[in-house]
Amino acid sequence: MDQESGSGEVSRRVPRPVPGSYGVPFISAIRDRLDFYYLQGQDKYFESRVDKYGSTVVRMNVPPGPFMARDPRVVAVLDAKSFPVLFDVTKVEKKNLFTGTYMPSTSLTGGHRVCAYLDPSEPNHGKVKQLLFSLLASRKDAFIPAFRTHFSSLLATVESQLVLAGKSDFNALNDATSFEFIGDAYFGVRPSASDLGTTGPTKAAKWLIWQLHPLVTLGLPMILEEPLLHTVHLPPILVSRDYKALYKYFSAAAGPALDTAESLGLPREEACHNLLFATVFNSYGGLKVLLPGVLARIAGAGEKFHKKLAAEIRAAVEDAGGKVTMAAVEKMELTKSAVWEALRLDPPVKFQYGRAKADLSIESHDDKVFAVKKGEMLFGYQPCATRDPRVFGATAREFVGDRFVGDEGMKLLQYVYWSNGRETENPGVGDKQCPGKNLVVLVGRLLLVELFLRYDTFTAGAGTDLLGTKVEFTAVTKATSGPEAA
Repeated sequence: MDQESGSGEVSRRVPRPVPGSYGVPFISAIRDRLDFYYLQGQDKYFESRVDKYGSTVVRMNVPPGPFMARDPRVVAVLDAKSFPVLFDVTKVEKKNLFTGTYMPSTSLTGGHRVCAYLDPSEPNHGKVKQLLFSLLASRKDAFIPAFRTHFSSLLATVESQLVLAGKSDFNALNDATSFEFIGDAYFGVRPSASDLGTTGPTKAAKWLIWQLHPLVTLGLPMILEEPLLHTVHLPPILVSRDYKALYKYFSAAAGPALDTAESLGLPREEACHNLLFATVFNSYGGLKVLLPGVLARIAGAGEKFHKKLAAEIRAAVEDAGGKVTMAAVEKMELTKSAVWEALRLDPPVKFQYGRAKADLSIESHDDKVFAVKKGEMLFGYQPCATRDPRVFGATAREFVGDRFVGDEGMKLLQYVYWSNGRETENPGVGDKQCPGKNLVVLVGRLLLVELFLRYDTFTAGAGTDLLGTKVEFTAVTKATSGPEAA
């Protein structure tokens, strides 16, 4: 048995000190921040320190550093074996650690510490998470038809833009469509039909930036971004009007869910701020990253793989009488594998944090065991763990669409961590795993269903934007078979 299962084997080995260095106080943290954002980039930042110290458990500074962070010093766990300690809430505390070494002002969330910042030991954590589970369960029959309605319209717009301009910006369309889809699917009320009109996505994106700006770059020169984004918190008052408009929509649209909240012992106002955060930050923010990431990976997989997906998807829908049902989607093994593979390579949330509740021994590969003291901050950069060549072999950094097909493929699924937990586990009220985990995988599959019912293949270029991948369609080939064939 290994350390993760709490065996005595690890404890019998003498833990070694964690290698690495924090350098000169203040000065080194600033230098490291510049490496992280501008000089090396995220992947190289972590990989270079692993190479320097010969260890995937290593001490380092993580941004944002001086002025913004409480303390930039962490113990980083950067392989598939050590990373899961961050999921074990018996060993690590999660209080106020959702964004890591800094925390946005609660003025951005109505003065409340929302569920993402609560440790499972806090009374309201379980209540809010149960509210989210109840909401998802109550609306489960709405997800597929709502997605098909909104994203069918998106793809029709893509086709029109390709005719007119020869290209189509998926991210711009997805931002508007995902916001509308989520409101419709979760609450049965389209945001555009409320006082928000078409301003919801812009207000939501602005509010997201105010919380995440210490961890992002806008592509501006370093001399501008450092003082603007990474040195002081942006004043919450500048987005207060946007937040109030979003809150007004949720307080009206989420009536049944807020009734449920009161039955769980949550004040209605606090519940509404939590629903807003979970819907806009977690769900909408997640789809802004997830769907372009999935699309880019599938585009890069090429026409041969597209034909395999199209054949599987069309056969399952035909067997379901021409309808896209949950049972039909569940039969699409290759489609599900492709979404998992995209999530493995490009997890929507790359950073995880936890503070050691007691002295710990953390095991990495090669039976190395490291000593961590109570109170130390643990940090994980998820791509290092989910692209671990010791688990995924020579193709660890490559998209292999059928990686999780069959019994052998399913054995690897335990090393997919995008949901702040193992993909083989389901979230509960007592952990920090994403309550919408299964819905996220469903939505990723539904995107592929819409694509390959409609097209035989497509081409798209990919780059990067503020939160992740940016995708631009350059061509689509209409389906020549199946229910959507012309």
